[in-house]
Amino acid sequence: MAIPRVRARRAERPNATLLCRRIVHDMTRKLSELAHVRASRILFVAGEARRGSRATIRPLGDGRRPKVVLKGRRALYCVTLRPKFFRSSDPEQRVATLLHELLHISKPFDGTLDPERRHSKVPPARFEALLRPLVKRYLQEGDAALLGALAHHGEVLARQWLERPTGRGNGKQTYTEKDLFLGPVQMITRRRLHS
Repeated sequence: MAIPRVRARRAERPNATLLCRRIVHDMTRKLSELAHVRASRILFVAGEARRGSRATIRPLGDGRRPKVVLKGRRALYCVTLRPKFFRSSDPEQRVATLLHELLHISKPFDGTLDPERRHSKVPPARFEALLRPLVKRYLQEGDAALLGALAHHGEVLARQWLERPTGRGNGKQTYTEKDLFLGPVQMITRRRLHS
């Protein structure tokens, strides 16, 4: 008699990229400086390391890159969460990382970056002076459940590219959900969010 195989049920893994979109939506409601940002038009993906970066933002509406269309809507920005976001950050740093990337978005929210907030134009101390008060306010006013979720320690799921849009070579002009997959990422949080 054959013994039936029993699969151990795996613990639910949070979707980290969906969490980031929800946090950004909450940020836009709580911080008037970000009222122009539409979280639903930003694609969040996990990506490869890039120097010491925790994340990067790329414009998708500048006409030079292929289109990214998700659920019939064009994404205007792509925020790539780097390994340091997942493995070398505490919850406060994750909030600061998301806010940092949002500060680069242009006021018209048209798929371009603000030319006056590029790192080549703004000295690090001045950019930090813009960022710090927003981080402090959001940590005080932000949705506690969302902030708590940034303290997750363990495996999460995150959107990742099967083929990253580059605009070169393959001639592909539109990317969709078919070009993304939900894959596991280890999230290491060394301490909990402070009240």
